[in-house]
Amino acid sequence: MAITPQTMVLLSLLLSLSSLPIALALAEAGAESEDTAALLAFKAAAVGSSSGTSGAVLASWNGSGAGPCTWDGVKCSRIGRVVALRLRSLGLSGTLSPAVGNLSSLRELDLSSNWLRGEIPASLGRLRRLRTLDLSVNTLSGAVPGNLTACTSLRYLNLGSNRLSGHVPAGLGGALARLEVLWLTNNSVTGALPASLANLTSLRQLGLGLNALDGPIPPELGRNMARLEYVDLCHNHLRGEIPAPLYNVSSLASLDVGQNALHGGIPAGIHVQLPRLRYLALFENHFSGAIPPTISNLTQLVELELSENRFSGLVPRDLGRLQDLWKLLLDDNMLEAGDKMEGWEFMESLANCSKLNLFGLGGNDFTGDLPASVAKLSTTLEWLYLENLAISGSIPSEIGNLVGLKVLVLTDTDISGAIPDSIGRMENLVELHLDNNSLSGPVPSSVGNLTKLMKLSASGNSLGGSIPRNLGKLTDLTSLDLSSNHLNGSIPEETFQLQSLSLLLDLSHNSLSGPLPPNVGRLANLNTLRLSGNQLSGQLPAGIRDCVVLEELLLDSNSFQGSIPEALGDIKGLRVLNLTMNGFSGAIPDALGSIRSMQQLYVARNSLSGPIPADLQNLTSLSDLDLSFNDLQGEVPDRGFFRNLPRSSVAGNENLCGGMPRLRLHPCPTSASGKNSRSKRWPPLKHVEMALATVGAVVFLASLLAAATQLVVCRSRKQRRQQTKRQPLGAPAATGERYERVSYKELSEGTKGFSDANLLGRGSYGTVYRCVLSRLTDDGGRTVAASAAAVAVKVFDLERSGSTRSFVAECEALRSARHRCLVRTITCCSSVDRQGQEFKALVFELMPNGNLSRWLHPSPNEADPESTLSLIQRLDIAVDVVDALDYLHNHCRPPIVHCDLKPSNVLLAQDMSARVGDFGLSRILSDSDSACRAKAADPNSSSVIGIRGSVGYVPPEYGEGSGVSTLGDVYSLGILLLEMFTGRSPTDDAFGDSLDLRGFSEAGFPGRILEIADPNLWAHLPDTVTRNRVRECLLAVIRLALSCSKRQPKDRTPVRDAATEMRAIRDEAYLMMLAGSVVVRMEGEVVGGAVAPSLTSQS
Repeated sequence: MAITPQTMVLLSLLLSLSSLPIALALAEAGAESEDTAALLAFKAAAVGSSSGTSGAVLASWNGSGAGPCTWDGVKCSRIGRVVALRLRSLGLSGTLSPAVGNLSSLRELDLSSNWLRGEIPASLGRLRRLRTLDLSVNTLSGAVPGNLTACTSLRYLNLGSNRLSGHVPAGLGGALARLEVLWLTNNSVTGALPASLANLTSLRQLGLGLNALDGPIPPELGRNMARLEYVDLCHNHLRGEIPAPLYNVSSLASLDVGQNALHGGIPAGIHVQLPRLRYLALFENHFSGAIPPTISNLTQLVELELSENRFSGLVPRDLGRLQDLWKLLLDDNMLEAGDKMEGWEFMESLANCSKLNLFGLGGNDFTGDLPASVAKLSTTLEWLYLENLAISGSIPSEIGNLVGLKVLVLTDTDISGAIPDSIGRMENLVELHLDNNSLSGPVPSSVGNLTKLMKLSASGNSLGGSIPRNLGKLTDLTSLDLSSNHLNGSIPEETFQLQSLSLLLDLSHNSLSGPLPPNVGRLANLNTLRLSGNQLSGQLPAGIRDCVVLEELLLDSNSFQGSIPEALGDIKGLRVLNLTMNGFSGAIPDALGSIRSMQQLYVARNSLSGPIPADLQNLTSLSDLDLSFNDLQGEVPDRGFFRNLPRSSVAGNENLCGGMPRLRLHPCPTSASGKNSRSKRWPPLKHVEMALATVGAVVFLASLLAAATQLVVCRSRKQRRQQTKRQPLGAPAATGERYERVSYKELSEGTKGFSDANLLGRGSYGTVYRCVLSRLTDDGGRTVAASAAAVAVKVFDLERSGSTRSFVAECEALRSARHRCLVRTITCCSSVDRQGQEFKALVFELMPNGNLSRWLHPSPNEADPESTLSLIQRLDIAVDVVDALDYLHNHCRPPIVHCDLKPSNVLLAQDMSARVGDFGLSRILSDSDSACRAKAADPNSSSVIGIRGSVGYVPPEYGEGSGVSTLGDVYSLGILLLEMFTGRSPTDDAFGDSLDLRGFSEAGFPGRILEIADPNLWAHLPDTVTRNRVRECLLAVIRLALSCSKRQPKDRTPVRDAATEMRAIRDEAYLMMLAGSVVVRMEGEVVGGAVAPSLTSQS
């Protein structure tokens, strides 16, 4: 039968249709193969060098079996294409492979809370179907890829808490019309906010805080953004006004623009425009005008932060309508209230805010009486600040109703009357400050009930009566200041039994009488003792020598008598000593010349006699000296400070002579011959002859004594050499002796000629090598370590200025200090090298895990789980460091100041326990300041010439010329703790003149504590630990760190208290890890009043 053309066409069509399924199947198989290849490439790059959890989780990714749809973390569509990759918190530590861009059907990519490093590949721009991209909490760097604008289906974009830089891509707003969440907070993004952000009409959350953005907020932002709920632009450099459209987004729940340079006012219609607002933060800007009364209609408001602006007028009277209010900060503005309760109505209204926790009102233009309604505030209130106000009246007797208060600051006002006895009911008080008011009457004995009190100050008032004895019950008290009042009677002995007093005891300028009790030496931890301007009498007890950490002793304008005790010379850290206007007699003790830290010495207007001790001219730190109006005799020294001594410093001492010409004193007699050699001011000649005879006898006896002494010294040296041979390993002899336990030859051989292959690190004064010693022997040839031992050897660069001094400082410090948290010194070597040059080295135990800095800031090639620290590890290390400082400051005699505490000087043992090392700048408080001079300039050091320590860690008072103190170490400790738990170095490029690590941390405390925390913390935490528990732990650590790093030394937490608190925080964290049972939630959680971004599946 013939086949017609029509039949042929029909047959061809049927054949094509029958082969279509085969072609589709082949295409699907090809696509699945492409997905498999992309995932395997992703695994190879992302797993990196780690072999921990990531290796176990991705073990199913083996390229065999049923295909990628069965692999962990992979979700496929019905046709077998990969549509979701969810690998959150798996410890991925490598890079993000560009092959991810080949997953053409991908809708969700969640790689958050890992350690991914490197740049975000541009190939992600090929993922046209991508809806969710979460790369937050990693260590990614580089710019935000501009071609993400090609991902037009994107709804959730979170790149927060990385190390991204550059600008916000301008095209984001023009292309990503469906975007709901844009989160770039806590990076280093710069430049202006692109105006195109206003085109993101579907946006719900915009997070750009904690960056370095500048310029104005785009005036269009908020227009047509009807779904916007959360805006975070805090901690940038933004200028101008908040655009009007942003105030018209009725869905807005949180608006944070704090710490910028914005100005303008709060619109009167804010309650209508933003009816759902819960968090409003405008602090530290230049906002002005009145706070509109309508703000009281924002009934969902939880936090209102308006401090440090220029707001004026009255505080809205109906703030009490904000019944969910938790934080209200209005301090440091120009707000007003006056007499007859005008403008104070808001205080009565705030009694309705039953959840109020923190209330700041200080630094405004308030006048009139303090309303009694302040005592009606919620019992949940913990912080109340009412400082620097022109208010009057009295403290309400009902103030004791505020039983929840922890901190009460009522200072610099015109408040008068008595301190109410009811204050003793506030048993949770930790700090009570009542300074510079007009308070009168006695200090109520009920204050003794405040057993949690750490700081009590009521200076600058008119308080009278005696000091209550039951202040001795305040066993946690670190600072007591009752100065400039009218207190009388004797100082209770119980006051001197408060061994917790460490910062300050100031009872100056009162009418106190009687002697100082002998037990004054029990204040062994006290830094500052001020008793000036009283009527104290009697002799100064020798027990004062036990106040070994005392830096300031002011006893002027009293009626003390007797001699100045030699025991004062035992207080080697003393910086200021004022004994002016007393009745002291006798000679100025020579021992005062041994206090090398002395900066100010005042002994004027006493009855002192004898010569000026020559040793005073050796006090290189001395800046002020007043010896005037005494009965001193003899020659005035002419070296050291005395070269520029003003005439007023020695005025009123008729029998002084010599000195520098500017003093205009008569010359000292040089001869006893001639009629002009005599003077009525000088002893008669017969007295001189008697003295010469006596001197001759003394010289003869001294000659005999010198010969005998020389014999004893020779024998002593021989015995000392023998004792040195018998000295156990790990106890170096005194500096200046020859160390022979390890020779230069052994150290050279053990380091293979000090080769770079054994180099461990370089410092300002030397280089550290790994050294293998075949065996260690003592000088008698006896074996101390028979097998090969790996040690660390620090070789000092003796050509560098200060290196010899550094060697001496380390020897002296390590000789007198032995503690589990200090690097153990094995031995020393002081010899000559092969070229005959002087050679000095210290041999330490080898710390296999390097220094803390390496773990806090791993290089991009090392950013894996094994190279970062968990929360518990950081807490353990912090406890070790604080324990080491506590030992150096409080258990070494004399105390040792480290002077250079920083992560690179904290070494980690095999078990990750910490050891504090590098005592090259340390100062033993009995030594001169020269042991703690600054390091010389060095390319590997960030030290500053003239300042003791390293940039970023040096306490501010060192830069102002103050002497070394234990509180300087406490400041460095605070910065170290901040670095450990934020992951940011104080020398980070993001910090400059206007911002430092402390300011960055303080800005995030407490509301943004999770944002400023080191992102690496999260990947180590088990799922059983809740965010709230971690937040509480971080709050406690950062609170302690901020307290340790306060600008004023007297305000810093003493290291003894810091050690106790740090151990308590660590122990609580252990319990948290054991007891945690709730899975971490990230969805919609409110952190410090700010809604955190929620991660929801967009597949």
